[in-house]
Amino acid sequence: MSFYDTDENLQRIGVLLTEKAGAVFRERGVPAEQFGFVLLQPARDGGRPRGAALRPEWRSYPCSLVKVFFLVAAQAALEAGQLTTHEELDRAMRDMILWSSNAATNYIIDLLSGTTGDTLLPEPEMAAWCERREVVNRFFAQLGWPELVGINLNQKLMDDLRYGREKIGLDRSPGGHNALTPLAMARLMHAIFHGPLLTVAGRETVQTLIARDLASPFVKRGVYQVTGYLAGGMPAGTQVWSKAGRTRWLGDERADFRRHDALRAVLPNGAEFILTVFSRGEAITEDDGFLPLLGAIAAKEILAL
Repeated sequence: MSFYDTDENLQRIGVLLTEKAGAVFRERGVPAEQFGFVLLQPARDGGRPRGAALRPEWRSYPCSLVKVFFLVAAQAALEAGQLTTHEELDRAMRDMILWSSNAATNYIIDLLSGTTGDTLLPEPEMAAWCERREVVNRFFAQLGWPELVGINLNQKLMDDLRYGREKIGLDRSPGGHNALTPLAMARLMHAIFHGPLLTVAGRETVQTLIARDLASPFVKRGVYQVTGYLAGGMPAGTQVWSKAGRTRWLGDERADFRRHDALRAVLPNGAEFILTVFSRGEAITEDDGFLPLLGAIAAKEILAL
């Protein structure tokens, strides 16, 4: 049983999202099964959210969506005294989300795992290195959320192929590349705002870091992940928290050509929804109109409920 209840109104909206995505995919020549989503409306009384989904358990290379998981893991480590706050960590946590910096992310992974990705190591040092890289997987596994089954969070973020320890670590990884599902991403986004996860102060820190300002001068920059993404379809006056990711050609078909997004929106009338979208295909990766189109549909329909 999932953490949300199915809902007739949201299922109707889900059908609209599915039909629109299907039309775009057909036009671009991309297989329709390379698309999945979870749409949620959290309960105002703190109860179970309502939702609808398509291929919620589709396991995919997640691009930069994993950075929200690394952010939560870092905040948890700070709360547990396993990390000590310092200026560079604060800067990395901000830039990992705000600008989707891979370098910042990899710095945080080094701090969490006590590893670095340098030259080759002899055995058994390499085996110990791989074991330490499982630290974030272990943190999320102990939460016991069934929605996280099958995810993988043990790899750094790279702009192309891997070398040295990173290549060997990938080859040995039982889960292969990092992997998420639309459902896993939706579960985490819901927990960040509606718990239980971290302390109240810790959740507020994470919420602040993933907030996006639709009036920001940075909106026109793609790296801010509003233009070309779900947030780009929100009406004026919407409050947005989001993290997106995109990969083009990496030379590895297991990770090439993904475009994903995870959005929490509070619309001008106060209605709230969470939408996570996963997609795969070169033509979709290069289509800056696809995700805003879906975001606009969801916002319009939620407003009308």
